Amino acid sequence: MGKKGVLLVNLGTPDSAATADVRKYLNEFLMDGRVIDIHPLKRALLVRGIIVPLRAPKSAKLYREIWSAEQGSPLLYYSLLQQHLLQQRLGDDYIVELAMRYQSPDIESALERLKAALVSGIRVIALFPQYASASTGSVYQKVMRLVGRWQTIPDISFVNSFHDNELMIRAFAENGRKHQPENFDHVLFSFHGLPQRQLMKCDHTHNYCLKTENCCDTLNDVNKFCYSAQSHHTAKLIAAELGLSREQYTVCFQSRLGNDPWVQPYTSQVIKQLAAEGKKRLLVFCPAFVADCLETVYEVSVEYDTEFKQHGGERVQLVESLNGNPLFIEALARLATPSF
Repeated sequence: MGKKGVLLVNLGTPDSAATADVRKYLNEFLMDGRVIDIHPLKRALLVRGIIVPLRAPKSAKLYREIWSAEQGSPLLYYSLLQQHLLQQRLGDDYIVELAMRYQSPDIESALERLKAALVSGIRVIALFPQYASASTGSVYQKVMRLVGRWQTIPDISFVNSFHDNELMIRAFAENGRKHQPENFDHVLFSFHGLPQRQLMKCDHTHNYCLKTENCCDTLNDVNKFCYSAQSHHTAKLIAAELGLSREQYTVCFQSRLGNDPWVQPYTSQVIKQLAAEGKKRLLVFCPAFVADCLETVYEVSVEYDTEFKQHGGERVQLVESLNGNPLFIEALARLATPSF
């Protein structure tokens, strides 16, 4: 009885590429205690006193490089496209809303629209294939806090992760085949980075994460919620779909912030090493992102391409994200419907 609600949530994007809007976005994003998981006072001093004042003008300049007069932010454009295509796929019995964890469209307004539509239940899908406290965990904490204020709480369910979703894996491989991987010297699976301390917090045994050799290579009961282990597993599945041997690809992590150790190896160091080995052409997948954004369109296609050429390489080719790939829309449809 009643329509069923689906809430898609991605990370977020500034409202514009203006420095003031980027500053506002960074403040909200980096003040999240799950993103920078240190004492609130230290986090406020670090974010508002150092990081944002220095980073906002630089980030605004980068956003202007990828901002489109017609489409605006690529992350928002492709997220809206995914919402539209999923709504078409699910039909009139469903209401699909889109929100961003930070900035617009906001989660609270999206939830209120679903409540006003009298939906019988809500399926929440954070658009991050691999679980991390700083992304998926933050989204679901916010949703639970907001819905917890409602007088009547509907049936509500969450997708913890979909790092091994068969259709998603096929969609990434399909996008990769367009670039003919056999014509490249090496393939990178470059995931967004996280501080190592956040990985260790997922190890409830306290004696496995970063203490066991190759602890992320294989999923098990201890590391099944570990972002790095899930990332390695995603890469392994895409590589198998493409017929790549283990020697033909490397798993690495990008987008470091600060001086604390993050998940390794770092993409920038891997690129430098591969150039030193004489590799000339690199094909780069970014399977932590289901929609193209600053980290793919600029960080990989521009920054890493430039770095690689400086070290003697010739080309870094980004594999576009899932965006409107029909296989991924079907994957979302199946993720959205099992509990209903």
